[in-house]
Amino acid sequence: MLQDLFGLNGKTALVTGGGTGIGAMIAQGFAGAGARVLICSRKLEVVEATAAQINASGVSGTVEAFAADVSTEAGIEAIVAEVSSRTDTLNILVNNAGITWGIPLGQFPFKAWEKVMGINVAGLFHLTQSLLPMLTESASDADPARVVNLGSVMGKRPMGDGAYSYAASKAAVHHLTEILAKELAGKRVTVNALAPGPFQSNMTAFATASEEQATAVGNDVPLGRIGAPSDAQGATIFLCSKAGAYVTGEIVPIDGGLHVSTSGNIFAAAMD
Repeated sequence: MLQDLFGLNGKTALVTGGGTGIGAMIAQGFAGAGARVLICSRKLEVVEATAAQINASGVSGTVEAFAADVSTEAGIEAIVAEVSSRTDTLNILVNNAGITWGIPLGQFPFKAWEKVMGINVAGLFHLTQSLLPMLTESASDADPARVVNLGSVMGKRPMGDGAYSYAASKAAVHHLTEILAKELAGKRVTVNALAPGPFQSNMTAFATASEEQATAVGNDVPLGRIGAPSDAQGATIFLCSKAGAYVTGEIVPIDGGLHVSTSGNIFAAAMD
């Protein structure tokens, strides 16, 4: 029953930015569930090393790596050509590639907007649009094709101090996810997003690189820890397996409760 609900045997997935962080976690989870996984990033040596590590870990699926760049139209066209050369079928697209930029207010540069929005929003949209023919070809009523976008808790709540373009880009990803979910349902493609809280990755290395730092950050999360690989893997496998076939247009928080945390009970002082 579990294999039927959560297995990905026979599925082919593309994970952008799949060499490190949450992208690598998802690739590991997909391969463990039996999928053929294509991972890409600008740094070929990084995705190749990740693919080799996952393939050597005893997973039932496989991982393949190639170099890619979602920041330009030509780069996106090259990704589509590479995927098409490797497979006739694409069941799952995970738009994980992204960048951040953090500088205090008053010093935040103009160029940080174009670059971050270009990769995190425009690149995500155009890659999805370009791969739609392959995704719809694999889709059916009972087994839709899947698109999973990487948003952020910073796109749900005003927590992105100093990361203005990043937080705004993730709010845009959430809204774009809902638009695409509505438009693509008739084509039997589900579109959902993850809204992660803190996980260990290159993007958060400034705050989570050491176990001491990770523990300190986790202490500010309602559930008392930062995200683990299994948290990202479980949520994504659910959305992309039979278990999640009837779910679309959702922004799934994997943030330990950060999106519902507040500054406290405003009446607490009166009730003491």
